[in-house]
Amino acid sequence: MTRIALVTGGTRGIGAAISIALKDAGYSVAASYAGNIEAAEKFTAQTGIPAYKWSVADYDACAAGISQVESDLGPIEVLVNNAGITRDGMFHKMTREAWSEVIDTNLNGVFNMTHPIWPGMRSRKFGRVINISSINGQKGQMGQSNYSASKAGDLGLTKALAQEGAFVGITVNAVCPGYIGTEMVRAIPEKVLNERIIPQIPVGRLGEPEEIARCVVFLASDDAGFITGSTISANGGQFFV
Repeated sequence: MTRIALVTGGTRGIGAAISIALKDAGYSVAASYAGNIEAAEKFTAQTGIPAYKWSVADYDACAAGISQVESDLGPIEVLVNNAGITRDGMFHKMTREAWSEVIDTNLNGVFNMTHPIWPGMRSRKFGRVINISSINGQKGQMGQSNYSASKAGDLGLTKALAQEGAFVGITVNAVCPGYIGTEMVRAIPEKVLNERIIPQIPVGRLGEPEEIARCVVFLASDDAGFITGSTISANGGQFFV
């Protein structure tokens, strides 16, 4: 029986690579997105993966969106919490709005998505929850106190939920990407990339979205059934835990 997977922020960047990789691995995939309708429509046209619009920062919207996906495709068995935003700035200049927006999406959004799906996973005695955190949730990053806090919170939630899910057949794991060659990262000036970012990465290059996607596909598989509460650090050797 084909398993159903839902990827938040799943129509662009790392999320799109995850959605495509899961589909290629045999899953029936749905992708959610928050705002870029043009990109979502193009993604669906190219991949055949249905895209659903809602903000993960809104609990009621998440519950309604999840209900629609399950009505269309079936019970969600694999949840990839990938949606995330940045609102960077030094802490002494950071506004309450910039703090709250990032926490609401990157941390509360993981709760908002996982909480409505969790009871079904428990009742079916199977589930895979995979949270996309960040190297900056592991080591922190100047100018990203809000982002680092949200992504570190995702790791704490991963470890706690893993303990609750283990005895009912649910695994909960995290992936922490380093600098990945998404559209956003490649928009950084070439001089900055080549002189300040890539020299910090021992393998000497940016990661590719597909490399993160392969980590997710493994964690979603039956082969990863004995792995829970773990974090895969996919950062080219830039930071060790």
